[in-house]
Amino acid sequence: MTILPSKQPLTTIGFDADDTLWQNEQFFRTTEQHFASLLAEHAEGHDIHARLLEAEKRNLVLYGFGIKGFTLSMIETAVEISEGRVPASVIREILAAGRDMLSHPVETLPNVRETLEELAGAYRLVLITKGDLFDQERKLAQSGLGELFDAVEIVSDKTASTYERIFTRHGDGPDRAMMIGNSLKSDVVPAIEAGSWGVYVPHDLTWVLEHVDEPTDAPRFRRLEHLGELAGLIEALKAG
Repeated sequence: MTILPSKQPLTTIGFDADDTLWQNEQFFRTTEQHFASLLAEHAEGHDIHARLLEAEKRNLVLYGFGIKGFTLSMIETAVEISEGRVPASVIREILAAGRDMLSHPVETLPNVRETLEELAGAYRLVLITKGDLFDQERKLAQSGLGELFDAVEIVSDKTASTYERIFTRHGDGPDRAMMIGNSLKSDVVPAIEAGSWGVYVPHDLTWVLEHVDEPTDAPRFRRLEHLGELAGLIEALKAG
């Protein structure tokens, strides 16, 4: 069923965190390259990357999203590829790489603070992110953006029911809400399915498991080149 744009005014705006407000995927890619180099004597690089991705897929239901699950998947993959012969020194390096990711300084993306400051007060701003609770709380605290949000929701997954629940709890329902993020699969498509606006802000790096086609035929889908265009989009929607 196609959900038509509502005439009700927008009151609540949700923001994804990783690769929407701050850098994230680049650290996973760098760590994965290091991981492949540690196992170079056991397999080719493309096979190592493919095996790791399969382990991540299997483990999502057990470990969820985030660095800890990624680290455990690297260890599992190392054991499988080496047929149980992976040295303890390699396991130690994998664990160290995971710890480094969990302590990496937060790098906010361009236009983030200015956009949030412009919208704060006029709209209810809600941070909606997947991932490990401690790590996401750490990144939000280090970003210095926490005071600009009216609510923070760290969830295990993002579905239409997730957005319906959050935008009802912290706003006036999904039809008067908007979700902004770099993942079509997690941030945009399910928000539109819930009845919200879904705004796609692409990032140069997006995890392969987050790739789906753009819902270009959805009346409530919009795409921006960068977050600095968001305030202008909202004003245009109000005027239209």
